[in-house]
Parts: sequence; C-alpha cells; structure tokens
Amino acid sequence: MALNRIALYYAFTPLPDPEAVRLWQRALCEKLGLRGRILISPDGINGTVGGELDAVKAYVKATREYPAFKKMDIKYSEGGAEDFPRLSVKVRQEIVSFGAPGELKVDENGVVGGGTHLRPEELHQLVEEKKADGEEVVFFDGRNAFEAQIGKFKGAVVPDVATTHDFIAELDSGKYDDLKDKPVVTYCTGGIRCEVLSSLMVNRGFKEVYQMQGGIVRYGEAYGDKGLWEGSLYVFDKRMHMEFTEDAATIGKCVRCEAPTSKFENCSNPSCRKLTLYCAECASDPSTLRCPDGCIE
Repeated sequence: MALNRIALYYAFTPLPDPEAVRLWQRALCEKLGLRGRILISPDGINGTVGGELDAVKAYVKATREYPAFKKMDIKYSEGGAEDFPRLSVKVRQEIVSFGAPGELKVDENGVVGGGTHLRPEELHQLVEEKKADGEEVVFFDGRNAFEAQIGKFKGAVVPDVATTHDFIAELDSGKYDDLKDKPVVTYCTGGIRCEVLSSLMVNRGFKEVYQMQGGIVRYGEAYGDKGLWEGSLYVFDKRMHMEFTEDAATIGKCVRCEAPTSKFENCSNPSCRKLTLYCAECASDPSTLRCPDGCIE
C-alpha cells in the first residue's frame, strides 16, 4: 500500500507572470495525480497538496527548481489526495485575503517590514527573557476566531474575526492599542497569515512584533503538547482538525451540551449549514445538529 502525505507551503516573492506559474503548477499536479488548493499572486504562492508520498516529493523537487521557490519551507502531515475534493489552482490579487494588496511590500527575501521570525526554541527563550525583565509576551492569534475554539497558545488574545478580511478593521478599531508597547507574538497554522498580519501591525504602530516561524505546525513538531500550545489544530481539509500527540487537551465545547469536543459539523438546516462544534451525541440526530439559538437565514 502506497504511503500518502500532505504538503503545506508558501513563499512571498515577486512573480512577474502569475498566470504562467498557474499553468505550470496545474500541469505538474495533474501529471503527478495530486489534489489540493494552490493560490498564486504577484506577491507569491500558497499551497496545500496531497497524494502519494513519491508524487508529493517529486512535486516539491520540481517546484523548488523554480529560482524564486528554491528556499521554500515545506511542512508535511498525514493525509493524501482523498482529503481534498479536487485540484484548484487560481490566480488572486493576494495569496492571503486581508484586503490590503497595496499595503503589502514583498521582495526576493519575502515580506518587507514584517515581524521578527522566531523558531520554536527562540519563542521559549523570548518568553523567559521577558519574564525575567518583568514583562509578559502577548500571543496574538492570526486565524479566524472559530479556529481558536479547539486550540490556541495559552492565554492568547483571539481577535473577533470571522474571516481574514476582518483583521484590518479589527486592528483599526483601537481594541488592541494597549498592546502597541508590548512584545506581541503573532501565530497562525503554517505561518503565512502572520507574514501579512505582522506587517499590518508594524504599519499601525505596534513596536515589538514577532511571528512564529512555520506557524503552529512547526511549534507542534518541536514541542507537541508539552509546551505553550493547548488543544487541537484546525486544518482546511477533510480532516478538519489534527492533534500533535495523544496527550492533546480537548478544549472545545459542544454548542448544545458543552461536552468536550474538537469536531466541527455543519448545521443540519439546509439553508444554514453553519460550521459549529458538536459532540458525537448531539451530531448524531438532525434535531440536535442545529444552531441552539436558531439559525440565521
């Protein structure tokens, strides 16, 4: 039986002809039998692809042969092509939809003016150094708020955002102005959203901004559930969530009975289908697999 894998990656780099990159990437994935989602813009590439391990390795090797993608960091996880409904390769204004394509500045080394990158061990070092100086590091979640329901860094600030597009209004609201003089570490799934978010925060006067290099995925690989992370990681494929070890805490709660759960389900109302946390028992019956306060239609 063939081994399967999912590869998660991104690269911020100027791409003078995104459409040519799109055609090449689609042809490469089709040839190798991969499925997943790839976004390309004038600022770079962002992708998640799955398939047989040898095919994924061949894809990574071929993609890294393009000079702009030579140093691209690749994160692997369990799964395969069956975790994606299809292959989607598209050109967009942004590879992460913050709604600020004109604000982001990118050169051959990546995002210009973003936060300081921290490897997992450097993050722990920063936390200890600040604690010794009587300061506390603020963890700032760079994901959609619902993702933090099942896992986050302990004590993290979770902005009230339903989509990445909401972050600019959230930052401009003044809610987080008290953090502008504090050490702030942004984090997200694989690191890409924080590349943009940290630069937006720097542009808005946050003085000491860091970002978790490689995101939660890299941190989990290094420390599992024995560090500063707690819970499960939400992922955007059929798996819906993943755990780093068998010791992962279940911090999510069923919206109906508050039983511990990490499983998101769609509301059984066909005109709603809102993605919400349900325990196995409440999810087993269409009458309880419904928004407890009524659906917004």
